[in-house]
Amino acid sequence: MDKIVEALKNNLSKVRTGRAHPSLLSDISLKYYGAETPLNQIAKVVAEDSRTLAIIVFDQELVQKVEKAIMISDLGLSPMSAGTIIRIPLPPLTEERRKDLIKIIRGEAEGGRVAIHNVCGDAKNNLKALLQDKNISVDEDRKTQGEIQQIADAAVKKIEEGLAAKEKELMEI
Repeated sequence: MDKIVEALKNNLSKVRTGRAHPSLLSDISLKYYGAETPLNQIAKVVAEDSRTLAIIVFDQELVQKVEKAIMISDLGLSPMSAGTIIRIPLPPLTEERRKDLIKIIRGEAEGGRVAIHNVCGDAKNNLKALLQDKNISVDEDRKTQGEIQQIADAAVKKIEEGLAAKEKELMEI
């Protein structure tokens, strides 16, 4: 359940909020010496200010490839290079786009809640099997089911808190 919560937080961090954050480019990778290499291994990504990301490429020959990889990504960003530094200005989000992003993150959160409930159901089914095989007592079964439900409720609460924080962040202008 913790892995589900962490995966959701990771997905939510990639949703662009109008503020520059290096994690926006964490999914970008490109061919480097014949292998797919993540951008953060061939360049340093920093937020210059609240609306601009700067990418300092370690190898001058890769500047054009990095620019191309950013342009073909589905982020809708337009990089501008100056030597080994690539700057990416982030356009402000429109109200319509903010609402679309909120729908997207709510869908992600719902997927997380469903995954938590599936894990909870699987754990309870495993307990039933143990009870039927007489490996645990009825009291242990009830106690453990209660504990599983508490863990699931706590995980869902973390998802709700993360969703609320991201919605608030998206609606800030």
